[in-house]
Formats: sequence, structure tokens, C-alpha cells
Amino acid sequence: MMSIMAPAADKKLTGLVAATFTPITSEGPIFFTFSQNSEINLSGIGPYIDYLKEKQGVNKVFVNGTTGESMSLSVEERKLLAEEWCRKAKGKMDQVIVHVGCLSLKDTQELAHHAAQIEADGIAVIAPSFFKPSSADVLRTFLQEVASAAPTLPFYYYHVPSVTGVNVKVRELIEGIEKVIPSFRGIKFTESDLMDLGQCISYSPPHWSVLYGVDEQLLGALAMGAHGAVGSTYNYVGCHVNKLISAFETGDLVQARTIQFKIQELLSFAIKLGFDVGVNKQLMNELSGLDLGPPRLPVMTCPAARALAIKQKYDSIFPE
Repeated sequence: MMSIMAPAADKKLTGLVAATFTPITSEGPIFFTFSQNSEINLSGIGPYIDYLKEKQGVNKVFVNGTTGESMSLSVEERKLLAEEWCRKAKGKMDQVIVHVGCLSLKDTQELAHHAAQIEADGIAVIAPSFFKPSSADVLRTFLQEVASAAPTLPFYYYHVPSVTGVNVKVRELIEGIEKVIPSFRGIKFTESDLMDLGQCISYSPPHWSVLYGVDEQLLGALAMGAHGAVGSTYNYVGCHVNKLISAFETGDLVQARTIQFKIQELLSFAIKLGFDVGVNKQLMNELSGLDLGPPRLPVMTCPAARALAIKQKYDSIFPE
């Protein structure tokens, strides 16, 4: 019988992981209430999983993260989404990682405990960003408190300083971290600091995973030794990025660069037009044929012409 204090026998997280969008109904109230929970569209998750698996070759997901607008969702909504992702992914997806980070430690612990109850494959936690941890030691203590609520689940730190404003070096954070978080299994590293990334990879024991989160720079991270990637664009360019990874692993750097440059061309074009979660979500709707609905305020719905222009650029770069 497994001790409740021991991390579960976990499978190393590698390869491509799609940071999923949250399906939301196109109509209905802007604000969620318990009597109107149709605003999050749970029925969209099954077809979404099939699309990722069949069309993109992506078999791992990171739910309720930045792309999923987690900070605009209630705790109850996040539980419903995580539960449905885990239920529908069973037998289809290899791993479901649930992001549980909140501004409140108590809410974060509640979501972590819930993720263990629904048998998620791991949890990830972002640094709190209103009252920010003042040092690596403080952040490590916060993460320790969260992990204690789900000690059997593989635990990942989600580093995204451009969003949180928490600029603690990850290499400093992970020094001796398994002594206080035995379930620690790695990092989602969403920053362009390749030196900090490299030092994290160099320090990591074999059972950890360091996953890169800046999609347009993945090849550089792979060269540094990243074990995989978590990103929003893998929802619709995952099939191409799988080829990039295969090319890199077989030593075909020319092909890997060619694919990375194409992705950079697409994202550079999108960024010039204005590329946020709302635009990204509408682009996913256009490219996938799924109806994931609009974003939630304060993220604005994407102007139709902008999403169409980016789709046309995608079609010109990746012709069928």
C-alpha cells in the first residue's frame, strides 16, 4: 500500500504538451454563478481531446493554465473543468497536468487536493502575483504548502515572470527542493533566459522534467537539453512541432530550423497584429473547426478580421 506521503509512481513528462483553452459558451451571462454553470462548456472537452490526438498527435495536456484563463475562473469552475478533462482523457491522453495556482494559498491547496481526488497525473503551480513572494525561500515555502495538500501527485513549478512579475531565478528556487517537496518533478519554464534554463537542466536529476514554454524558441531550449514543451500553439501547430522534435532528435538540424523559422514567421506576424489569449483562442477556433467560444473579460473577443488574417498566414506557411 502506497504511503500518502510518498509521491506516486509517475511517468516522466516529456514531448509536447498542449496548454488548453477553456471552452466557454458563446451566449449567456458574463459572470459565472452556480445556477448558470453552462458558461463553461464541458461538452466541448471530448471533441477537443479527439482533435488533439487525431489531428495534432498531441497526447498530453496542461489544463487551467494561462491559455485556459485560469485566473478568470472560479475555484468551482476550475474543479469542474479539471474533472471533465481527467474523465474524458482516460484511455485517450497519456497525461493530464492540472494547473492549480491561485492568488490565495487556501484556494491553491483546495485545487491541489481536488486534483489528487480526480486522479490527475500531476499538478503545476504558478507564483502568486498580487502579494508576490520576496525571495526564492519564500516562494519555495509557498510551493511546499501547496504540495502538502496533494503529496502523491508529481509537482511542477510553473515559471512565467512576464505574467506574474516574480523574477526569482528558478535555479535558486530548486536548490534542495526535493528535501521539502519530495513529489517535485520539474518545471514549466516560460521565459527566454536560456542561462537560467540551462542551469536548471544541468541541476535536474533524471526523474525531473524541464519543459519549455516559449514556443517560438523551442529549438534553442532543446539544444540546451529541455525534455519537452508546454505551449498554446501546440493546439494547432503540434503536428509540425512533433516533426521539429523528431528532426532534432535524429540530428537533422536543417529540418528542425526550417520548422522553427516557419513558426517564428507565423507568430511574428500575429504579434504585430496584436496577439493575446483572445486572439489565440479565436485562431484555434478557425484552424481546428472546434467551437471553444469567446474569452472571458477582461480579455476581449478577437476581431474577426484579425483571426482571419492570421489563419491565412498559417495556410500560406503550412499549406496542406
